[in-house]
Amino acid sequence: MHTVEMRERMIRVAEELGYSVRQEWLGGAGGGLCEFGGRRHIFLDLALSAVEQLDQLAAALQQDPAIHSIRLPLPLQPLLGIRRAA
Repeated sequence: MHTVEMRERMIRVAEELGYSVRQEWLGGAGGGLCEFGGRRHIFLDLALSAVEQLDQLAAALQQDPAIHSIRLPLPLQPLLGIRRAA
C-alpha cells in the first residue's frame, strides 16, 4: 500500500474513532492532536510530506485506547504499535 493511501485510510480510522481531521497549511510548524469545544481534533500540516502527515496521525491515534477496539487494516497496525497474534 502506498503512503498516500495509508494516510487516507488512517484519516478514515481517526474519523471512525470520532476525531475531526483538519488539513491545514501550518507552514511546517506543527499539527497533531488537540481537544476543544468538547471534540477531539487532529490537525495535519499540509506543509509536511505524506509520510510526516501519516506520522502525525499515528502519533495521535496511538494515545487512544479505543484503537484496540476497532478492526484496522493490516498495513496500519505496525504504525499504530499493534502487533498481530502469531
